[in-house]
Amino acid sequence: MSAPGETIHVPSSGYAIGSGYEVLVLYASPHRITFKYTRDDNVVRGYTLHVEGVCVEPRLLALYQSCNEAGRGKLPALQVGQAFGRARGDHIGVAIRDNGTFMDPRSRKDWWQGR
Repeated sequence: MSAPGETIHVPSSGYAIGSGYEVLVLYASPHRITFKYTRDDNVVRGYTLHVEGVCVEPRLLALYQSCNEAGRGKLPALQVGQAFGRARGDHIGVAIRDNGTFMDPRSRKDWWQGR
């Protein structure tokens, strides 16, 4: 559940991709964003987080688009707790993938618990 206009932040995972950053932005559009918990520009290995139903912060979206158009040599990275957008309505959609397999974020088992 979310409130329309609620600020949405990068969730803590316990992972770091270097220089104080937690996630790499693999994809961004006005209403969805995809994060990777490694510095790899793919979803082959490691956790990937897909979030939709958000208004992606306009400066972050513009930065992603600029990096994408420049050949993806560098992509935006965010720190834990950093705001990346606002909820469009009373809920947001979240999907998590590990090594290409989708996982249920409602699970409180092993990989998600305590993060």
